[in-house]
Amino acid sequence: MSSHLNDPLNTQNTTEVGKSASSAPLWGMVVAVQANYYHVKLDSGQRSAVSSQRSAVSSEQSAVSSQRSAVSGQRSAGDQDAAVERTESCNLQAANLQVLLCTRRSRLKKIGQRVMVGDRVEVVEPDWVSGRGAIAQVLPRQSELDRPPVANADQLLLVFAMVEPTLDPHQLSHFLIKAETTELQVCLCLNKSDLATADERDHWYDRLQQWGYAPILISVHQATGLTALDAQLRHRVTIVSGPSGVGKSSLINRLIPSSDLRVASVSGKLGRGRHTTRHVELFELPTGGLLADTPGFNQPDLDCAPEDLATYFPEARSRLAVASCQFSDCLHRDEPNCVVRGDWERYEHYLHFLAAAIARQDALNKLGDSESTMKRKSDRDGEQYEPKLETKKYRRPSRRVQQQTLQNMRYDLKDASLDGD
Repeated sequence: MSSHLNDPLNTQNTTEVGKSASSAPLWGMVVAVQANYYHVKLDSGQRSAVSSQRSAVSSEQSAVSSQRSAVSGQRSAGDQDAAVERTESCNLQAANLQVLLCTRRSRLKKIGQRVMVGDRVEVVEPDWVSGRGAIAQVLPRQSELDRPPVANADQLLLVFAMVEPTLDPHQLSHFLIKAETTELQVCLCLNKSDLATADERDHWYDRLQQWGYAPILISVHQATGLTALDAQLRHRVTIVSGPSGVGKSSLINRLIPSSDLRVASVSGKLGRGRHTTRHVELFELPTGGLLADTPGFNQPDLDCAPEDLATYFPEARSRLAVASCQFSDCLHRDEPNCVVRGDWERYEHYLHFLAAAIARQDALNKLGDSESTMKRKSDRDGEQYEPKLETKKYRRPSRRVQQQTLQNMRYDLKDASLDGD
């Protein structure tokens, strides 16, 4: 065994140095989640502190090495130079390190603490050589979404395409209602405006103004309208959502060239987009702010209560702001003296979504236990519920159960024969 390992002075000082280097807590934000691993980007101030901390550690280690060299007199100048180079290399690696690959502490798993993209977390036991650490604490969240699973977001950027795929008013309304249920600020963006005519652009802009939204018309291909969009995204945590194939990944690649997301063309047979984003990830904008790219889906779930549905329509909110319905539980269908019912364009959408919300509520009320007896089916026409098959009725019995049944039958036949005698 070498004298370096047997030196008590070196062991004691190295232990103290390690404790001083890891005593200060590290804070950062979870930027990506894959399986049971979390990519945590350290705060800029934390990275500066880490660099200073590593410099202090290297100074102490150099002092320890000098003491050992003076005592033993056996270490050559070449060994000292090699040690200095290794220390400087570790310092440079720690200073440049921005993201740590972390796991979740077992204590968080036991208490059921979920770690989501966007969470502010405390990282302990950092390994600067391999770039790893462990998440020990999750700070309280300002906002939380289940689908997509993102925490602490400020707004939701809903991206649709004017053409390829064709803009469907009912689908757009469906996404807008789902976005309103998040209680985040909603920003609507229409991509591929270069493929639409001037009349089509003016038509959709005026139409969406009546819906209560001010859309931003952009073209990722020709890089038009991105200045106004960048101003809307600056210094905010934004969730990018929308159907597949509308150009969400292409938009992020244009705003953040270093992201290098995979893109795909629209399906020629179905006229729908192909899924290219498989997980949620945060990307930093060059002008400040963060973008969360989420997997695309063509039909979001509406899980709001029937009595709350009207509050997610800006047109209905504007009517309720100046007047009130006669009944406090008015669903705005055929009730007398209703101020919401009228000739606004999306009223038919409201009735369609209301029918689906009532059917969902009735199905939930019929559940007698924790296991659902109804299953939900979603399609382009909406949602519907149908009964499930009885649990375990059609399951094939195990071999052990079959043998036990045959054993019981044998005993019964034996008892019957004894009674006959």
